[in-house]
This record gives sequence, C-alpha cells and structure tokens, in this order.
Amino acid sequence: MIQRLQSVFLLLASSFCFGLFGTDAADSETKLNDSALFQDGSFNVFDDPVLIGIFALAGVIFLADIFLFRNRPLQMKLSMLAVVLTLAGTGYGVFRFYNDMGAKLAGAVTPDVGIAFPILILVFGILARNFIKKDEKLVRSADRLR
Repeated sequence: MIQRLQSVFLLLASSFCFGLFGTDAADSETKLNDSALFQDGSFNVFDDPVLIGIFALAGVIFLADIFLFRNRPLQMKLSMLAVVLTLAGTGYGVFRFYNDMGAKLAGAVTPDVGIAFPILILVFGILARNFIKKDEKLVRSADRLR
C-alpha cells in the first residue's frame, strides 16, 4: 500500500519540509547588523531553534506517516498533526519576520524561493489526508458488503 497516491503526497510534503533547511525565505542585499534575522543576509529556518524543531518534526511525521498505511485512522491524525505543526511554524516565522528590524527597512529585504515551501507543505499534507480518508471510506464500505 506504499504505492498509493497519498504516499506520494506525504513524501512530497516531507521533502518540502526538509527542503526548507536548504533554502532561504528572504534575502537582504547587505548584512543588517541591527537585525536578528538578517545578520547573515538571509532568513531561513536556521535563524530560530523553534523553526528548526517544528519543521524537522513535521517532516519526520510526514515521512513516518507513509509507513502507517495499515492504520489509516492514526495516519489521518498524524497527517493533520503535521499540518497543524506546519501552520504553527509558518505563523511563528511570519511573526518573527514582521517583528524584525530588517523587515521594516523598505526595499532591503526580498522574498526567496523558500517562502512558497510552507504553502506547498500544507497543500500536499491536506491532499494526503483527503486521500487517506477516501481509502478509509472505501475499506469501510467493502466491510459492510461482507
């Protein structure tokens, strides 16, 4: 059952979670010494240990969720937990970004590719949950026929 479509979505969500560790969410042209996030010229998950923990945990949950195909109710719950963690991490990252001095400087900060990754994680996580739910309904309807 690893070849199911929801397994592909879970793998993609996990890949994008771990992909956040290799990309930046925003860049600045110069290093901003008065900014907590842009002292190195970029904003990524390594700027805050909370972001590292949240997105690493969400990625591990999505990855482990692939192999729980025999327990679909648990698989649905864990995928929703990973989606909620991703929402929390995204919200915390946005909060940190807008409370930083570097983001308040007009034109100094430009968005980067990594800003789209949390959105893709949410899309693939929700799609996976919907397909898991669809499989559970199919199994339950087949059980009623027996």
